[in-house]
Amino acid sequence: MNHPVNKIPPAVWVLGFVSLLMDVSSELIHSLLPVFMTTVLGVSALTIGLIEGAAEATALIVKVFSGVLSDWWGKRKPLAILGYGLGAISKPLFALAGGAGLVVAARLIDRLGKGIRGAPRDALVADIAPPGIRGASFGLRQSLDTIGAFLGPLLAMGLMLAWANDFRAVFWVAIIPALLAVALLFFGVQEPERHQDEKRVNPISRENLRRLTGDYWWVVGIGAVFTLARFSEAFLVLRAAQGGLPVAFTPLVLIGLNVIYAVSAYPFGKLSDSVSHRQLLAWGLGVLIAADVALAYSNHWAWVWAGISLWGLHMGVTQGLLATMVADTAPADLRGTAYGFFNLVSGLAMLVASALAGLLWDSFGASFTFVAGAGFGTLALLAIVLHAARRPAA
Repeated sequence: MNHPVNKIPPAVWVLGFVSLLMDVSSELIHSLLPVFMTTVLGVSALTIGLIEGAAEATALIVKVFSGVLSDWWGKRKPLAILGYGLGAISKPLFALAGGAGLVVAARLIDRLGKGIRGAPRDALVADIAPPGIRGASFGLRQSLDTIGAFLGPLLAMGLMLAWANDFRAVFWVAIIPALLAVALLFFGVQEPERHQDEKRVNPISRENLRRLTGDYWWVVGIGAVFTLARFSEAFLVLRAAQGGLPVAFTPLVLIGLNVIYAVSAYPFGKLSDSVSHRQLLAWGLGVLIAADVALAYSNHWAWVWAGISLWGLHMGVTQGLLATMVADTAPADLRGTAYGFFNLVSGLAMLVASALAGLLWDSFGASFTFVAGAGFGTLALLAIVLHAARRPAA
């Protein structure tokens, strides 16, 4: 029997490298953008928060509609190309920005593209990957995506050092991997053929929504509670700074986290094809709770880095797994819609979680924020145990 990585269809590999290239491009900019906006453009922290909030809200809303459209149309690839294309178009605007207005436009276009491509791309992976190696396929795509998430900040740091902190020159470089991502998707992925005689129906009609079973909505709900326990990674950066990490090296937090995430995503995705999904999800939650506890009870750098490492491991265990569980519990012709709703609910939970984390941080201190995260993680773990007690293992 061949190793599963050898069985994964070439198109899944290509989609993974498309994600890697676009993440390199995006993180080249996003790892520097807050500092660029405050030091070069003179934008306030409040304005940055409003820009980021509006951008993320745009992505959340669009995710549902793009998933539904891909199901109605019966095609995923054109929407994915449109989404990645908008991401590429946004990159020059950051380099050209002379004020907050063009940055707002660039962020909204970038997030619009992310919203358009997310659900159709995940549905395309599910369409292409055989069911027996679906977990490994999602894990591989996530690993490659996450490699881009730490290569981008690394490249940004190197170019800033080489070019004497020339933000705009670095932003121009980001155009190259973005255009390569679009070209690779266009030429490298063949979408599976659909039956041409199938009648187009409304994916969000009452009849079709009834086909999204209780098992699917349970995955959506547990994914949202997971997110409440995890909140924004910006709080990890703040915690590391409290632990004594110099400000210039704070990008290392996300680099370190994403290295662990990238290394662990494929092995755990492969494992999910042969073990109980609920059991693996519970283990992932246990790792997240341990991360929250480590981050809550020590300001020492060693404990902070232990918490960040566990956080990355938790992401590797759970993110591809949740994507696989959505594919397994949704009808094939409604996968785009299913990913759209899953991403919307998880994204809204992220907004709530991050706002709550910030409120707790300001009101009670950093430790309380991570204690609350551990509490939400415990609630999610309890929900998994109760669900397992009522149903056979899946």
